[in-house]
Amino acid sequence: MPAIQTGVPQMLSEIESGAIAWVDTCLPSNAGQIRVTDACRDELLTTTAQLEANPLPIFSLRLADFDMPGCRAMMALAKETLERGVGFVVIDRLPIEDISRDTATALYWLLTNMVGRTVAQKWDGTMVYDVRDTGKALVDANGVRSSVTNAGQEYHNDNAFNLPPDYVALFCLQTAKEGGVNGVVSFQTAHNKMLARHPDLLERLYEPFYFDRQMEHAPNDDRVSVHPIFEYDGKILRTRFSDRLTRVGYEMRGDSIDQKGSDAIETLTEIINEPGARREFMFEPGQIQIVDNRRLGHRRTAFTDWPEPERRRHLVRLWARDAGRPFYLG
Repeated sequence: MPAIQTGVPQMLSEIESGAIAWVDTCLPSNAGQIRVTDACRDELLTTTAQLEANPLPIFSLRLADFDMPGCRAMMALAKETLERGVGFVVIDRLPIEDISRDTATALYWLLTNMVGRTVAQKWDGTMVYDVRDTGKALVDANGVRSSVTNAGQEYHNDNAFNLPPDYVALFCLQTAKEGGVNGVVSFQTAHNKMLARHPDLLERLYEPFYFDRQMEHAPNDDRVSVHPIFEYDGKILRTRFSDRLTRVGYEMRGDSIDQKGSDAIETLTEIINEPGARREFMFEPGQIQIVDNRRLGHRRTAFTDWPEPERRRHLVRLWARDAGRPFYLG
């Protein structure tokens, strides 16, 4: 089993005032929203005809094979917003009314690859991940991700326990009957608040914690990993946060979080759940959300689904990461 090493690495000790350090109450109502341009829409419809006339597995689709300058310009704006703006975008929206789900997902694949290279989301190499309720129960240490249940989530970074992707993209094909509200929150803002209010507890978040790896690893690998919640390289603050998976990681070790570590996580959780901190919105079919997974946290509330199978909530998730290889562990 991995052991926790002591010692505090480099820490961001100044308040960050850039665009990524936002609270919802200070954002305009259309923050992060990008409308699909007429040029991009025309290109998507042209590409739809090409894809339907020339079927290929989605993994075989290469950007170089498609002439989509309008879409490339739109997604360049999206990446600018992700890297130098608020860290999230909502692309509104793909013309899915008369397109099959498979073709719509292929278009989404191409657009996401304009932001970053898509990578595996599971140890078995899964690249395209369906987010829908499978009826499985969310039980600690059983490897079931909350994304395949109808349970609510707390704010987290995807894959905090292994190699987090740079960006998490979600494409809405079908919404739930009730609930399933999406939300994003700035961990940079949370860091600023902890630095101002609880600098002693913030220091502990730069030290390692145990995480449940959710069985996403080779059969003989350790079932827990060790990572700090905050990391700073002198330029960018990055976060690995999942309150539940940290708690479960310690339980799997037969151990308890030290008091300072427990207080630090509890305080961070309280801060990111403060009124006015988060931006919330309801997905609509055809919309794409992309989030900077290392600087923002995201979640969705619990939901009640439709009884008809064809109407049940269905999102498609992609991960993008340009560093390393496209393997799950890079």
